[in-house]
Amino acid sequence: MKLAVRLTLAIPAFLFAGSLQAADAPLVVTSIKPVHSLVSAIMQGVGKPELIVDGAASPHTYNLKPSNARALQEAKVIFWVGPGLEAFLEKPLESLGSDAIVARLDDAPGLVKLPFREGGAFEAHDDGDEHAEADHDQDDAEADHVHDHGAFDTHLWLDPMNAKAMATEITTTLVAADPENALTYEANANALDDKLDALDKEIAATVSPVKDKPFIVFHDAYQYFEHRYHIRVAGSITVSPETIPGAERVSEIHKKVGDLGATCVFAEPQFEPRLVNVVIEGTKAKSGVLDPEAATLPAGPDLYFTLMRGIADSMKSCLASA
Repeated sequence: MKLAVRLTLAIPAFLFAGSLQAADAPLVVTSIKPVHSLVSAIMQGVGKPELIVDGAASPHTYNLKPSNARALQEAKVIFWVGPGLEAFLEKPLESLGSDAIVARLDDAPGLVKLPFREGGAFEAHDDGDEHAEADHDQDDAEADHVHDHGAFDTHLWLDPMNAKAMATEITTTLVAADPENALTYEANANALDDKLDALDKEIAATVSPVKDKPFIVFHDAYQYFEHRYHIRVAGSITVSPETIPGAERVSEIHKKVGDLGATCVFAEPQFEPRLVNVVIEGTKAKSGVLDPEAATLPAGPDLYFTLMRGIADSMKSCLASA
Protein backbone atom coordinates (compact mmCIF):
# COMPACT_ATOMS: atom_id res chain seq x y z
CA MET A 1 0.00 0.00 0.00
CA LYS A 2 1.31 3.43 -0.92
CA LEU A 3 2.25 5.94 1.72
CA ALA A 4 0.08 9.02 1.74
CA VAL A 5 1.76 12.10 0.34
CA ARG A 6 0.56 15.30 1.90
CA LEU A 7 0.55 17.25 -1.35
CA THR A 8 -0.92 16.33 -4.74
CA LEU A 9 0.58 13.06 -5.98
CA ALA A 10 0.74 14.46 -9.48
CA ILE A 11 3.55 16.78 -8.42
CA PRO A 12 6.85 15.08 -9.34
CA ALA A 13 9.12 13.93 -6.55
CA PHE A 14 12.01 16.04 -7.85
CA LEU A 15 10.03 19.22 -7.14
CA PHE A 16 9.76 18.18 -3.51
CA ALA A 17 13.45 17.39 -3.45
CA GLY A 18 14.40 20.72 -4.94
CA SER A 19 12.40 22.66 -2.40
CA LEU A 20 13.78 20.67 0.53
CA GLN A 21 17.50 20.63 -0.23
CA ALA A 22 18.08 23.24 2.45
CA ALA A 23 16.95 20.83 5.18
CA ASP A 24 19.95 19.05 6.66
CA ALA A 25 19.91 15.32 6.04
CA PRO A 26 20.38 13.08 9.08
CA LEU A 27 23.34 10.71 9.12
CA VAL A 28 21.86 7.36 8.11
CA VAL A 29 23.87 4.12 8.28
CA THR A 30 22.88 0.86 6.60
CA SER A 31 24.25 -2.65 7.05
CA ILE A 32 24.26 -4.42 3.67
CA LYS A 33 23.99 -3.42 0.02
CA PRO A 34 20.36 -4.45 -0.64
CA VAL A 35 19.20 -2.44 2.40
CA HIS A 36 21.45 0.46 1.40
CA SER A 37 19.88 0.43 -2.06
CA LEU A 38 16.31 0.70 -0.75
CA VAL A 39 17.28 3.44 1.72
CA SER A 40 19.19 5.30 -1.01
CA ALA A 41 16.15 5.27 -3.28
CA ILE A 42 13.94 6.71 -0.55
CA MET A 43 16.54 9.35 0.47
CA GLN A 44 17.16 10.67 -3.06
CA GLY A 45 17.05 14.46 -3.01
CA VAL A 46 17.82 14.56 0.71
CA GLY A 47 21.09 12.71 1.31
CA LYS A 48 23.06 9.50 0.86
CA PRO A 49 23.20 6.78 3.51
CA GLU A 50 26.47 5.17 4.57
CA LEU A 51 27.14 1.47 4.01
CA ILE A 52 28.94 -0.88 6.38
CA VAL A 53 29.35 -4.14 4.42
CA ASP A 54 30.77 -2.74 1.19
CA GLY A 55 32.60 -4.26 -1.76
CA ALA A 56 32.65 -8.05 -1.98
CA ALA A 57 32.40 -8.56 1.80
CA SER A 58 29.68 -10.81 3.22
CA PRO A 59 27.63 -10.14 6.37
CA HIS A 60 28.18 -13.79 7.30
CA THR A 61 31.91 -13.24 7.82
CA TYR A 62 32.28 -9.46 8.28
CA ASN A 63 34.42 -7.80 10.97
CA LEU A 64 33.55 -4.24 11.98
CA LYS A 65 36.12 -1.61 10.96
CA PRO A 66 37.04 1.51 12.99
CA SER A 67 35.38 3.69 10.34
CA ASN A 68 32.19 1.64 10.73
CA ALA A 69 32.30 2.12 14.49
CA ARG A 70 32.60 5.90 14.09
CA ALA A 71 29.66 5.95 11.69
CA LEU A 72 27.51 4.01 14.16
CA GLN A 73 28.43 6.43 16.95
CA GLU A 74 27.47 9.47 14.87
CA ALA A 75 24.37 8.04 13.18
CA LYS A 76 20.89 9.36 13.76
CA VAL A 77 19.26 6.37 12.06
CA ILE A 78 20.62 2.83 11.53
CA PHE A 79 18.99 0.20 9.33
CA TRP A 80 19.86 -3.47 9.48
CA VAL A 81 18.07 -6.75 8.78
CA GLY A 82 18.63 -8.26 12.21
CA PRO A 83 20.93 -10.49 14.28
CA GLY A 84 20.10 -13.57 12.25
CA LEU A 85 22.00 -12.07 9.30
CA GLU A 86 24.37 -9.40 10.67
CA ALA A 87 25.41 -11.07 13.92
CA PHE A 88 28.56 -8.92 13.96
CA LEU A 89 26.39 -5.81 14.53
CA GLU A 90 24.35 -7.00 17.50
CA LYS A 91 26.70 -5.91 20.32
CA PRO A 92 28.05 -2.76 18.60
CA LEU A 93 24.50 -1.50 18.11
CA GLU A 94 23.86 -1.81 21.85
CA SER A 95 26.87 0.37 22.65
CA LEU A 96 27.94 2.47 19.67
CA GLY A 97 24.45 2.94 18.27
CA SER A 98 22.73 3.65 21.57
CA ASP A 99 21.88 7.26 20.61
CA ALA A 100 20.46 6.36 17.19
CA ILE A 101 17.08 5.17 16.01
CA VAL A 102 17.81 1.54 15.13
CA ALA A 103 15.35 -0.10 12.72
CA ARG A 104 15.37 -3.90 12.46
CA LEU A 105 13.89 -4.61 9.05
CA ASP A 106 13.16 -8.25 9.81
CA ASP A 107 10.44 -6.85 12.10
CA ALA A 108 8.77 -4.87 9.29
CA PRO A 109 4.99 -5.44 9.14
CA GLY A 110 3.81 -7.47 6.17
CA LEU A 111 6.95 -9.56 5.63
CA VAL A 112 6.67 -13.15 4.46
CA LYS A 113 9.09 -15.14 6.64
CA LEU A 114 10.14 -18.66 5.69
CA PRO A 115 11.69 -21.20 8.08
CA PHE A 116 15.17 -22.60 7.57
CA ARG A 117 15.15 -25.72 5.43
CA GLU A 118 16.69 -28.70 7.13
CA GLY A 119 17.47 -32.32 6.34
CA GLY A 120 17.50 -34.12 3.01
CA ALA A 121 19.22 -31.98 0.38
CA PHE A 122 19.55 -29.14 2.89
CA GLU A 123 21.96 -29.40 5.80
CA ALA A 124 20.56 -29.17 9.32
CA HIS A 125 21.01 -25.82 11.06
CA ASP A 126 22.67 -25.97 14.46
CA ASP A 127 19.87 -24.09 16.20
CA GLY A 128 19.50 -26.40 19.19
CA ASP A 129 16.36 -28.14 17.98
CA GLU A 130 15.77 -31.86 18.45
CA HIS A 131 14.17 -32.12 15.02
CA ALA A 132 17.11 -31.01 12.88
CA GLU A 133 16.83 -34.00 10.55
CA ALA A 134 13.08 -33.73 10.04
CA ASP A 135 11.68 -33.34 6.55
CA HIS A 136 10.49 -29.78 6.04
CA ASP A 137 8.86 -30.10 2.63
CA GLN A 138 5.85 -27.79 2.97
CA ASP A 139 3.13 -26.36 0.80
CA ASP A 140 2.95 -22.60 0.28
CA ALA A 141 0.49 -22.03 3.14
CA GLU A 142 2.76 -23.72 5.67
CA ALA A 143 5.87 -22.02 4.35
CA ASP A 144 4.67 -18.62 5.49
CA HIS A 145 5.13 -19.60 9.14
CA VAL A 146 8.38 -19.69 11.06
CA HIS A 147 9.53 -22.27 13.58
CA ASP A 148 8.10 -21.95 17.08
CA HIS A 149 11.48 -20.68 18.30
CA GLY A 150 11.37 -17.83 15.77
CA ALA A 151 14.25 -18.90 13.51
CA PHE A 152 13.74 -17.96 9.86
CA ASP A 153 15.69 -17.44 6.66
CA THR A 154 16.98 -13.86 6.76
CA HIS A 155 17.52 -13.30 3.02
CA LEU A 156 14.18 -11.51 3.05
CA TRP A 157 14.94 -9.00 0.28
CA LEU A 158 14.96 -11.70 -2.42
CA ASP A 159 11.18 -11.37 -2.70
CA PRO A 160 10.22 -7.93 -4.13
CA MET A 161 7.07 -7.96 -2.01
CA ASN A 162 9.27 -8.22 1.08
CA ALA A 163 11.36 -5.36 -0.33
CA LYS A 164 8.14 -3.31 -0.48
CA ALA A 165 7.39 -4.08 3.17
CA MET A 166 10.94 -3.14 4.14
CA ALA A 167 10.71 0.09 2.12
CA THR A 168 7.53 1.05 3.97
CA GLU A 169 9.28 0.53 7.31
CA ILE A 170 12.29 2.50 6.09
CA THR A 171 10.07 5.41 5.05
CA THR A 172 8.13 5.42 8.30
CA THR A 173 11.40 5.48 10.26
CA LEU A 174 12.93 8.29 8.16
CA VAL A 175 9.78 10.43 8.37
CA ALA A 176 9.74 10.06 12.16
CA ALA A 177 13.46 10.89 12.45
CA ASP A 178 13.46 13.71 9.89
CA PRO A 179 9.96 15.20 9.46
CA GLU A 180 11.30 18.25 7.58
CA ASN A 181 12.04 15.98 4.61
CA ALA A 182 8.93 13.82 4.96
CA LEU A 183 7.40 14.84 1.63
CA THR A 184 10.47 13.79 -0.32
CA TYR A 185 10.74 10.46 1.49
CA GLU A 186 7.07 9.71 0.87
CA ALA A 187 7.13 10.71 -2.81
CA ASN A 188 10.24 8.62 -3.39
CA ALA A 189 8.65 5.68 -1.57
CA ASN A 190 5.60 5.81 -3.83
CA ALA A 191 7.84 5.79 -6.91
CA LEU A 192 9.84 2.88 -5.48
CA ASP A 193 6.65 0.96 -4.76
CA ASP A 194 5.63 1.19 -8.43
CA LYS A 195 9.09 0.13 -9.61
CA LEU A 196 9.05 -2.92 -7.34
CA ASP A 197 5.65 -4.00 -8.71
CA ALA A 198 7.00 -3.70 -12.25
CA LEU A 199 10.15 -5.62 -11.31
CA ASP A 200 8.07 -8.43 -9.84
CA LYS A 201 6.16 -8.90 -13.10
CA GLU A 202 9.37 -8.70 -15.13
CA ILE A 203 11.13 -11.41 -13.09
CA ALA A 204 8.10 -13.71 -13.23
CA ALA A 205 8.15 -13.48 -17.03
CA THR A 206 11.94 -14.05 -17.17
CA VAL A 207 12.02 -17.27 -15.11
CA SER A 208 8.70 -18.74 -16.24
CA PRO A 209 10.16 -20.82 -19.12
CA VAL A 210 12.68 -22.58 -16.81
CA LYS A 211 10.87 -22.69 -13.47
CA ASP A 212 10.37 -26.48 -13.56
CA LYS A 213 14.04 -27.35 -14.12
CA PRO A 214 15.79 -28.48 -10.91
CA PHE A 215 19.05 -26.86 -9.79
CA ILE A 216 21.51 -26.80 -6.89
CA VAL A 217 22.81 -23.64 -5.18
CA PHE A 218 26.05 -23.20 -3.23
CA HIS A 219 24.42 -21.39 -0.31
CA ASP A 220 20.78 -21.82 0.69
CA ALA A 221 19.96 -18.13 0.25
CA TYR A 222 17.30 -18.12 -2.46
CA GLN A 223 14.23 -19.51 -0.72
CA TYR A 224 12.26 -16.26 -0.99
CA PHE A 225 13.02 -15.96 -4.71
CA GLU A 226 12.01 -19.60 -5.23
CA HIS A 227 8.84 -19.23 -3.20
CA ARG A 228 7.76 -16.07 -5.02
CA TYR A 229 8.34 -17.40 -8.53
CA HIS A 230 7.61 -21.11 -7.97
CA ILE A 231 10.96 -22.31 -9.27
CA ARG A 232 12.44 -25.70 -8.41
CA VAL A 233 15.52 -25.91 -6.20
CA ALA A 234 16.88 -29.41 -5.57
CA GLY A 235 19.19 -28.51 -2.68
CA SER A 236 22.23 -26.56 -1.54
CA ILE A 237 25.88 -27.46 -1.06
CA THR A 238 25.88 -25.62 2.26
CA VAL A 239 23.34 -23.77 4.39
CA SER A 240 25.90 -21.65 6.26
CA PRO A 241 28.51 -20.22 3.87
CA GLU A 242 31.00 -19.56 6.66
CA THR A 243 31.23 -23.36 7.16
CA ILE A 244 32.89 -25.20 4.29
CA PRO A 245 31.13 -28.56 3.74
CA GLY A 246 33.07 -31.76 4.24
CA ALA A 247 33.78 -34.50 1.73
CA GLU A 248 30.74 -36.53 2.76
CA ARG A 249 28.43 -33.57 2.16
CA VAL A 250 29.97 -32.80 -1.24
CA SER A 251 29.62 -36.47 -2.22
CA GLU A 252 25.97 -36.44 -1.13
CA ILE A 253 25.21 -33.39 -3.29
CA HIS A 254 27.14 -34.89 -6.23
CA LYS A 255 24.86 -37.93 -6.06
CA LYS A 256 21.82 -35.68 -5.76
CA VAL A 257 22.76 -33.84 -8.96
CA GLY A 258 22.87 -37.14 -10.82
CA ASP A 259 19.75 -38.66 -9.26
CA LEU A 260 17.54 -35.62 -9.81
CA GLY A 261 18.99 -34.64 -13.15
CA ALA A 262 19.75 -31.18 -11.79
CA THR A 263 20.59 -29.04 -14.79
CA CYS A 264 22.67 -26.31 -13.10
CA VAL A 265 24.76 -25.84 -9.98
CA PHE A 266 25.23 -22.21 -8.99
CA ALA A 267 28.30 -20.79 -7.26
CA GLU A 268 28.58 -17.39 -5.56
CA PRO A 269 31.30 -14.78 -6.13
CA GLN A 270 32.30 -14.52 -2.45
CA PHE A 271 32.87 -18.23 -1.87
CA GLU A 272 34.97 -21.12 -3.15
CA PRO A 273 33.82 -22.03 -6.72
CA ARG A 274 36.04 -25.15 -6.80
CA LEU A 275 33.43 -27.02 -4.76
CA VAL A 276 30.89 -26.49 -7.51
CA ASN A 277 33.25 -28.02 -10.05
CA VAL A 278 33.63 -31.08 -7.82
CA VAL A 279 29.86 -31.40 -7.47
CA ILE A 280 29.19 -31.33 -11.24
CA GLU A 281 32.17 -33.50 -12.25
CA GLY A 282 31.00 -36.49 -14.30
CA THR A 283 27.41 -35.17 -14.60
CA LYS A 284 25.62 -33.31 -17.36
CA ALA A 285 24.97 -30.31 -15.09
CA LYS A 286 26.35 -26.89 -15.97
CA SER A 287 27.67 -24.26 -13.58
CA GLY A 288 26.46 -20.71 -13.14
CA VAL A 289 26.89 -17.84 -10.69
CA LEU A 290 24.30 -16.15 -8.47
CA ASP A 291 25.02 -13.10 -6.29
CA PRO A 292 22.33 -12.84 -3.56
CA GLU A 293 24.14 -10.15 -1.53
CA ALA A 294 25.30 -8.03 -4.52
CA ALA A 295 29.02 -8.62 -3.86
CA THR A 296 29.96 -7.68 -7.41
CA LEU A 297 27.65 -4.66 -7.80
CA PRO A 298 28.33 -0.98 -7.04
CA ALA A 299 26.22 0.37 -4.18
CA GLY A 300 23.41 2.79 -4.93
CA PRO A 301 19.66 3.18 -5.46
CA ASP A 302 19.62 1.00 -8.60
CA LEU A 303 21.53 -1.91 -7.05
CA TYR A 304 18.44 -3.77 -5.81
CA PHE A 305 16.96 -3.89 -9.30
CA THR A 306 20.25 -4.94 -10.90
CA LEU A 307 20.66 -7.62 -8.23
CA MET A 308 17.22 -9.15 -8.76
CA ARG A 309 17.39 -9.01 -12.55
CA GLY A 310 20.85 -10.59 -12.40
CA ILE A 311 19.58 -13.57 -10.41
CA ALA A 312 16.66 -14.07 -12.80
CA ASP A 313 18.83 -13.72 -15.90
CA SER A 314 21.52 -16.09 -14.55
CA MET A 315 18.93 -18.73 -13.75
CA LYS A 316 17.30 -18.44 -17.15
CA SER A 317 20.61 -18.48 -19.01
CA CYS A 318 22.01 -21.56 -17.28
CA LEU A 319 18.78 -23.56 -17.02
CA ALA A 320 17.66 -22.85 -20.58
CA SER A 321 20.96 -24.04 -22.05
CA ALA A 322 21.22 -27.18 -19.91
